[in-house]
Amino acid sequence: MLNGKTHMLPLDGKRVLITGGTGSLGQVVVRRILSGEMGTPAKVIVFSRDEAKQHYMRLSYLNRQAATDEIIYRNFQQLLTFRIGDMRDYPSVIQAVADADVVIHAAALKQVPTCEYFPFQAVQTNVIGAQNLTRAAREHSAHVETVVGISTDKACKPINVMGMTKAMMERLMVEANMDCPNTRFICVRYGNVIASRGSVVPLFLDQIANGGPVTVTLQEMTRFLLSLDRAADTVFAAIRGARRGETYIPRVPAARLVDLAEALIAGRDIPIQYTGIRPGEKIHEIMVSEEECYRTVARDGYYVICPMLPELLTEPITAPALQGEYSSAQITLDRDGLRELLAPYLNAPLPNEFHA
Repeated sequence: MLNGKTHMLPLDGKRVLITGGTGSLGQVVVRRILSGEMGTPAKVIVFSRDEAKQHYMRLSYLNRQAATDEIIYRNFQQLLTFRIGDMRDYPSVIQAVADADVVIHAAALKQVPTCEYFPFQAVQTNVIGAQNLTRAAREHSAHVETVVGISTDKACKPINVMGMTKAMMERLMVEANMDCPNTRFICVRYGNVIASRGSVVPLFLDQIANGGPVTVTLQEMTRFLLSLDRAADTVFAAIRGARRGETYIPRVPAARLVDLAEALIAGRDIPIQYTGIRPGEKIHEIMVSEEECYRTVARDGYYVICPMLPELLTEPITAPALQGEYSSAQITLDRDGLRELLAPYLNAPLPNEFHA
């Protein structure tokens, strides 16, 4: 109780739409929303274009009947719904948004080489899809309270198509605040998610299980590393605390990929093979650029990039949190630290097509 009233959590009574809700992050966000940590929503809507993944996701909840899953299972029966649709198709987007108070926008084409070979496909999903979402939210601004765009470190000083399209998504989200005062458009930006579908840890573990070699692009290459739950934490922190037009950045460790490979190999006689940089890859990733650092503040354990558009600033930035860019080149994990970080994944089964 707070001042004689029940303290409301951010998603209490809200209809929550998760685009790309069958993806790696989407699944974790759905599970944690159903656990009640952000409040008890009125409805949770998974929006994606893959009917097979929706089918298996629905079955996975129907089959969760152990005592530890009781809350999630019961909440699934009451709250979780699925909607087939494509971010590129405006009518299906507007129908989904019409039922939502809060939108978590995770739908994207995210594989860097794929986007290099099919750049307009990335534009259609990551840019036009985001524009469809902001347009739909504007048309339903009377009840759409918050839209969270899920971005990537590759959007910062982008050199690849995936990063370029995600940078445009961020800008579309920020600009949408200009003529939609009843809706808060915000973003989160983070680096590589450990064990997400298509990421490097499942690849390395699969290569190790088959006797190698483990393929590393360049010896110098570094990456930020965070868990799926840490990524979801960042989304929830933004929902709780972000102001219109802001981008939340988690403070996470960084490591060399060759050290990551050696930590997973753990002394076994498995060779490492250097394959060269892939199309569109960076050697180091950046989460906050040198230009952005001057409008970046610290809040609740996160870096927060304030909007570039001066009309959206609520107060002057008097004490920037960074003096330079926030880059994975600033290595914080050695092999011992990596082994500790990776411990949950070393004895776990490899992720399959659905549960990545």
